[in-house]
Amino acid sequence: MSKELFQAIHDNDQAKVERLIAADRAVALAHNEAGVSALMQARYAGRHEIVEMLRREVSDLDVFEAATLGDVAQLRKLLNANPALAHALTADGFTALHLAAFFGQPEAAAELLCQGADANAVAKNPMKVAVINSAAASGRADLVKLVLGAGADPNARQHMGYTALHSAAAHDHVEMVQALLDAGADPALKSDEGQTAADKAGPAVAAMLKTKR
Repeated sequence: MSKELFQAIHDNDQAKVERLIAADRAVALAHNEAGVSALMQARYAGRHEIVEMLRREVSDLDVFEAATLGDVAQLRKLLNANPALAHALTADGFTALHLAAFFGQPEAAAELLCQGADANAVAKNPMKVAVINSAAASGRADLVKLVLGAGADPNARQHMGYTALHSAAAHDHVEMVQALLDAGADPALKSDEGQTAADKAGPAVAAMLKTKR
């Protein structure tokens, strides 16, 4: 039944998810072969309605789910009981701070940092995403500023050599680009494909970066 659930999540088949849960509420706690929970898989896939269905059936979120959904009270409870969870990794290699940053949860990210999470943690998977890369991918300048303030390296590179500045420039995010530049981001850094942030920039950011050459 768990395989059916993950297929339904993939297909965004909300009716089938509802039927599976009605037949066996425990299926909401299932994990796939990679060790990813159904709730996390639905969040990764952007299946927001299914996330809500599953959330109603999960009484105690784990540290990764709490970070992803921004449940600060649950996060604090778990971290107070076991501080090592601030450094734990998901089955697919991310810390809870990566998830809070990527999914746009500044309060959860702040709680994790207060509890000792590493602002320079790098995902243990082929993506090699640093926390600053996750924060930039969220599109939220406040999260980028938060992790930079906690000591994140603004020039950290993920897979293919991309930096947070590449990501911010590609989305023409002026506030984020300025925060990264103020923190020491190097606009001359090139990706593995030879592109600088300016090469990927929208018009507003391109004008900013032109003055930095």
